[in-house]
Amino acid sequence: MRFFKKSQPAVNAEPKEVSPSDTPVGTTARNSSVAYDGKPVTDMAPPPPVHLEEPEARTKALILGGIASIGGFLFGYESGQISGFLQMTDFIARFGSNGFDAARQGTIVALLCAGTLAGCLASGYVCDRIGRRLTISASAFFYIVGVVIEITSGERGASTDWVQFAMGRFTAGLGIGALSTSVPMYQSESVPASVRGAIVASYQLAITFGILVASAQWRIPNGLSALWAIVLGTLILFMPESPRYAYRQGRIEEARRTMASLIKGGEPHGPYVDQQIREIQERQEAEEVGGDHPWYEIITIPNMRYRVFLGMALQAGQQLTGANFFFYYGTTIFRSTGIENSFVTSIILGAVNVLATIVGIFFVVKMVGRRKALMWGAAVMCGCFFIYSFVGSFEIDADNPTNSKTGGGILIAFTCIFIAAFATTWGPLVWAITGEIYPARYRATCLAIATASNWLLNFLISFFTTFITNKINYWYGLVFGVSTFVLFFIVYFFLPETKDRSMEEIDSMFILGVPARKSVNWKLSDAGPEGLAGLNTDTMRYANGGKEIKKGDARGNLMVEDAARFPEAGSATV
Repeated sequence: MRFFKKSQPAVNAEPKEVSPSDTPVGTTARNSSVAYDGKPVTDMAPPPPVHLEEPEARTKALILGGIASIGGFLFGYESGQISGFLQMTDFIARFGSNGFDAARQGTIVALLCAGTLAGCLASGYVCDRIGRRLTISASAFFYIVGVVIEITSGERGASTDWVQFAMGRFTAGLGIGALSTSVPMYQSESVPASVRGAIVASYQLAITFGILVASAQWRIPNGLSALWAIVLGTLILFMPESPRYAYRQGRIEEARRTMASLIKGGEPHGPYVDQQIREIQERQEAEEVGGDHPWYEIITIPNMRYRVFLGMALQAGQQLTGANFFFYYGTTIFRSTGIENSFVTSIILGAVNVLATIVGIFFVVKMVGRRKALMWGAAVMCGCFFIYSFVGSFEIDADNPTNSKTGGGILIAFTCIFIAAFATTWGPLVWAITGEIYPARYRATCLAIATASNWLLNFLISFFTTFITNKINYWYGLVFGVSTFVLFFIVYFFLPETKDRSMEEIDSMFILGVPARKSVNWKLSDAGPEGLAGLNTDTMRYANGGKEIKKGDARGNLMVEDAARFPEAGSATV
């Protein structure tokens, strides 16, 4: 990738009058310049770089993040309860006939994930059309439709009643999938940077809490999940819209009020809010100068293609750690070890998951680097799965598991260690990282694609696990052991350190191609004057379908241009 400059031909244009409400404090209007597409735009003189201290977040910011995270609770609740359902006498009597074969069990478990895959792919478009807040509310109420379909099934006594229950899970999955994209996006765009990592990671905490409490006869937890959806769908309407989305819709004062309300001592026209509004305004002006930005630029632009595949690898990797293998089939697995009360074991695992996630959010996310935490987590989980596979295969008596209490105890112990490693690292951090690495211009699309890879692997694992374990039993753990081994090196070679960095700094790291292994000590000043002036993807256009950077705008920012859509720009020179 090369940076190009070319002198801009003089064009006579009348200066565009800029009202005070359109010009944030600290910027001054200068003469109008003509964009490369021939449309006049106002050129704002960039102020010298000023780094204001990050204000402390107000309680309202924590409440906003907490309410949105109920979306994670719904997923944890819906996915965690199915492991217990498959062992309940009433559920088996209504839907299992003489028991669940692999196809029926896999379909019931996996259709939730199929729905979430479709829901998250559609959510990026919906978020940009009606806003993050309304998307969350609509998704929550759509989830209720699925719950109603589930709890009204099994009344006819027909052999096909299980199909209605399975389709109810698919419908509920559509809502959960949309929430899995819109909730982290809403949180990352709304809350101050000082608590952004912890707030976005709380989505995973809510998932673990939902898994923990999902126990009782099947209609009771199903009905209660609708109550949580009503709480989310209603309360989110009393929360403000994402300030970045509000600004893009022309609701500037609303964006200012929201930003001020989320920080202590915040004023709608105070210096910190002015700085944030200025950044949003500059990015939006640059986007308008650049014209339309088709979705395929996320693949054709080199640094964006890197980020898209990195986000997909991390989200798919969260599933390939094997955590949901235990949560979907945990009760069944540990009953086979001969442990008398497998439901108690499942509750213990859920409690470990919640407590470890709390540690992960309030210690690991805030104190330990993203790279170090993910690599340590992958290494520990890899060891646990190898032990799980060999102990299960050689120490558990498949014909009479009650003779293998020692082996069963070892499985429980290393499963708890595995869950603690997952919940403190790959559980919360993946959501935080994928919310940080994408620029505003492409965030909705990229998050939807990355999250879809998570749901796709979730679907495949949940559907095929029964078939696979019936064939190779505990050796199945080696699949996840090898996966975590590979994930260790993916993080080491490809993931730059994002802890305690602004989204602008993270964006600059990807644009400049900072090696992941050297990113821990990288500083924005290392980017030189261009980096300090605000080098970022949202102020760029790309030539040749996004394959090279071309030209600079009137402010001196690097722009990117598609020659096919802007032929008057001419050829570029170094």
